[in-house]
Amino acid sequence: MKKYGAEFFGTFWLVLGGCGSAVLAAAFPSVGIGLLGVSLAFGLTVLTMAYAIGHVSGCHLNPAVSIGLWAGGRFPARDLGGYIAAQVAGAIAAGGVLYLIASGKPGFALSAGFASNGYGAHSPGGYSLLAALVTEVVMTMMFLIIILGATDKRAPQGFAPLAIGLGLTLIHLISIPVTNTSVNPARSTGVAIFVGDWAVAQLWLFWVAPIFGAVLGAVVYRFIGGSER
Repeated sequence: MKKYGAEFFGTFWLVLGGCGSAVLAAAFPSVGIGLLGVSLAFGLTVLTMAYAIGHVSGCHLNPAVSIGLWAGGRFPARDLGGYIAAQVAGAIAAGGVLYLIASGKPGFALSAGFASNGYGAHSPGGYSLLAALVTEVVMTMMFLIIILGATDKRAPQGFAPLAIGLGLTLIHLISIPVTNTSVNPARSTGVAIFVGDWAVAQLWLFWVAPIFGAVLGAVVYRFIGGSER
């Protein structure tokens, strides 16, 4: 239960910090943090939580990461259900807190997107379903390779949170224009359920693509990295 609690609060922080920066600060009049700031915010949430709860739960904060670590032989299948449930619950709780904050501003409207992920008409850059699918699969694959490599016993110790946090920052810098960047089904769910409508209708992609990409990343790392020694 301590591990599940850590995953709940860790994912809560990821969604509140990452999506919160997008909703509250990205386009703040004249001093908005923009795409670079939002990308850094997502990376910093993972970096800070990795040091805070990594020794408790491993700091997955992401159903795709948990499944990818299982596929990579680093995580037991018996814990998958509990981890994923805690991650999704933490993301939804963060979405609720963010909604309470954001709705305190006159003119706030969920129709603006609320940092939801989307494709086609709901992609920030108008990218197609195929482009969104490829982006989410490839970005999550690379994220898992980074995670598995940085946490390998053969890798330099103590630096994994930096590599993983900066990796997630880079992923956002690349893919925010395409899908608003998911690579995390819990993050997508946590805000989509408040928007409803198109965000929920398109949510399937942001479960299927990251999970497939994570498993693919585990397969690739097993091939290039072998087993820990």
